[in-house]
Amino acid sequence: MQPDDKAALDSSFPPHLVEGYEVFLAGRFRAEQARFRTLAIRGQKPTTMVIGCCDSRVAPEAIFDAGPGELFVLRNVAALVPPYEPDDHFHGASAALEYAIMALEVHHIVVLGHGQCGGVRAFAEISVNPDAPRLSHSDFIGDWIKMLAPAVERLGRTPDPHDPAYLQKLEFESIKQTLVHLRSFPMVQILERRGYLHLHAAYFSVMDGRLLALHEASGEFRPVAAKAHAAALEEARF
Repeated sequence: MQPDDKAALDSSFPPHLVEGYEVFLAGRFRAEQARFRTLAIRGQKPTTMVIGCCDSRVAPEAIFDAGPGELFVLRNVAALVPPYEPDDHFHGASAALEYAIMALEVHHIVVLGHGQCGGVRAFAEISVNPDAPRLSHSDFIGDWIKMLAPAVERLGRTPDPHDPAYLQKLEFESIKQTLVHLRSFPMVQILERRGYLHLHAAYFSVMDGRLLALHEASGEFRPVAAKAHAAALEEARF
């Protein structure tokens, strides 16, 4: 960052974001200026929507090496989407879903869950101890993650909400629960039945970069690009 740039900026703006923006300008933006101009003029037309978690460690664009305009991304706590509820309340997730399907006409929706999910862990703790302290008096997160209740009922409750094996199973079930909620939307039901829309589910392991995809017929999460993943983990040989 140049000295005059620093002086001109509001001191409250995070310097590391300015530095990151400068790297973006010198690198990706410089290399893809024509693409950004085209997107600005013609608008976006992604074929895929990704519903992911807010977790800063799980960025869909990075995981799938996606460029500008390739993914329409919705990120919520625990990658959850509420069921279809046509009322007068505010529905940000439903609005994003509606726009992706009806305006952008995406062909694929991918629900992307992940390991060490804080929202899933929080609900596991609440299911064992309903009187556990909340983050605030409003408890927005507590109300949001109540959508995981059916997942816990399917899996069964645990005496140890910190058991890694149980939490991973609950993370898998939470992804499946979002699929259930997505299919409660009439527009999803109709377009999926007609073959215009395809729903998918995946799980990203933050620890080792492994990606699993749900095979719905069996209910199992199976490795994606297993050979490439194994090669990436090999120690460099000189």
